[in-house]
Amino acid sequence: MCGRYANARRDADLIDAFDVTDVVGEELPPSWNVAPTHDVRTVLERAPREEPDAAPERQLRTVRWGLVPSWAKDVKIGSRLINARSESVTEKPAFKKAASRRRCVVAADGYYEWEKLPGGGKQPYFLHGDGPLAFAGLYELWPDPELPDDHPDKWLWTMTIMTTTATDTLGHIHDRSPVVLPRDMVSDWLDPRTTSLADVRSMIDAMSPPELEPRPVDRAVGNVDNDGPELVERVET
Repeated sequence: MCGRYANARRDADLIDAFDVTDVVGEELPPSWNVAPTHDVRTVLERAPREEPDAAPERQLRTVRWGLVPSWAKDVKIGSRLINARSESVTEKPAFKKAASRRRCVVAADGYYEWEKLPGGGKQPYFLHGDGPLAFAGLYELWPDPELPDDHPDKWLWTMTIMTTTATDTLGHIHDRSPVVLPRDMVSDWLDPRTTSLADVRSMIDAMSPPELEPRPVDRAVGNVDNDGPELVERVET
């Protein structure tokens, strides 16, 4: 599972790291405690709206964490679709259309998991690499039926983070972990011209597990109202 993560990088860092050519919307402040339903910056590729047959552009834009499929009756379903199991993402009705055409990258400095302690309670860990992580995600657009077609807020953009079985290094903390895209697979993952679910399945199966370091951190991260760089600092256990 991925239920919290940190992304303290500014737009300029993400533009450089992911070769973004089009920035949509205003920059969000850095956060060390990103939680479901929060607005987040993601990287995706789409053809310009005014030129649907043109080559896709790599965009940085804001979406809400918690996927709302286009057929959903209301947005509440998003709180239950913060993660998508990679093993079944090309088959489940809530995810397979997005897996075919609407894939994205969610940039993060790392993410949090909680380990159950033998004596009771849980110890949070911050799992990170040497640089920004690229979580494999899916995004959707949901049309608000109460708004006219020309309303600027007609379409709600949302996303989910894919998860997989945790490797031995991380499995003692939690049995699931986000799917981290190898850098040489980012372009293939984002390309909306790849629509075959069989090809998407092959991409997912070819992703190697990341090498991440678990760092024990303060339990303050469990409160979504807490935010700041101190949340990712190592504590003694």
